[in-house]
Amino acid sequence: MTGFRPTSSPLDALRPAAFGAGPSGERMARIRRSPNFRDGVFVNPVAASRTPSGSMAAFLTTYFRKEERVRRAPVRAIPVHPTTVADLAAPPASGLRLTWMGHSGVLAEIDGRRVLFDPVWSERCSPFAFAGPRRMHPVPVPLAETGPLDVVVISHDHYDHLDMPTVRALIRSGAAFVVPLGVGAHLEHWGVPAGRITELDWHESTTAGGLTLTATPARHFCGRALRNTQHTLWASWVVAGHGHRIFHSGDTGYFPGFAEIGAQYGPFDATMVQIGAYSDMWPDIHMTPEEGLRAHLDLQGGDPARGVLLPIHWGTFNLAPHPWAEPADRTVVAARRAGARYAVPRPGQPFEPADGLVPDAWWREAAVTPAGGWPALPPMAAAAPALVTEG
Repeated sequence: MTGFRPTSSPLDALRPAAFGAGPSGERMARIRRSPNFRDGVFVNPVAASRTPSGSMAAFLTTYFRKEERVRRAPVRAIPVHPTTVADLAAPPASGLRLTWMGHSGVLAEIDGRRVLFDPVWSERCSPFAFAGPRRMHPVPVPLAETGPLDVVVISHDHYDHLDMPTVRALIRSGAAFVVPLGVGAHLEHWGVPAGRITELDWHESTTAGGLTLTATPARHFCGRALRNTQHTLWASWVVAGHGHRIFHSGDTGYFPGFAEIGAQYGPFDATMVQIGAYSDMWPDIHMTPEEGLRAHLDLQGGDPARGVLLPIHWGTFNLAPHPWAEPADRTVVAARRAGARYAVPRPGQPFEPADGLVPDAWWREAAVTPAGGWPALPPMAAAAPALVTEG
């Protein structure tokens, strides 16, 4: 992957608005000063040997095979939780409540503030309304009914994490936008006031509404247009209030840096960790469920009794060749064997990590039953506390 210098031409007028804009001027100068920007591109903390673009031919042969398509989608309606405005209006008793909106979107209510991670409310995660991966369940809560927002956090600029129509709708919320270096160029291009955008490099922090938000490393890549130039950074995020702290992984492959993040910023009351859209064709930039559980444990200093794992980046968009329900099922198996607390809520189902959720493998009811039936879930390991959850 090589970099390029943004230039203007008559063809720019034909560029779809959803492609966003490349960084330039002082923004690009700041990017060049980053210790994570080398030889014209942002680089990973641990080099990725392969990215999806290098495996696309092999992926497409599997992606369009009929028998594979059936496994990758639910066969019955995904049970979206009937969340109401009243559900989100009452403050969480513990001071921390999470609502998984599907994929990587999470509304975090933490110490009296509201943070919305990676919101994608569009029907497709694509630059086009007529093509691209389509959502497999309705949006759980209308954007206008999520309640007042203090901060919108974006992990990186891929379409399933940064959605132009959603961003434009959120301008009316008055929320601050906290994003990795370079991503602010897209937001300004779509009308977000520059004064409401904060861009951070890894290990840089900002404060908003009494919260401290810190960009932390991730192992991934970026890009929205035809030329994938790696001029915008990708990040995981730590959000700390006066009583709680949480972690959102964004998209990432497994790497030893999770233990370092945990030692520096943890432990966490909850970790929101990517466990879907994995493949042997791109092993370095997305985690398997088992790797996601390992990342959670690393972030908690190896203690399975600390915090709750909320699996994200699965269930909403069909982005990989694995069966639709496999990420959730494998995560539950791995967590139970490790004795780790976890929660797998339905889309839109608020829960407080301090309380957990009633166990319910709801995804099995919506999925194609595997040959030979669903495996029995292992008992919880002895290390687990008495209160543990599933959704």
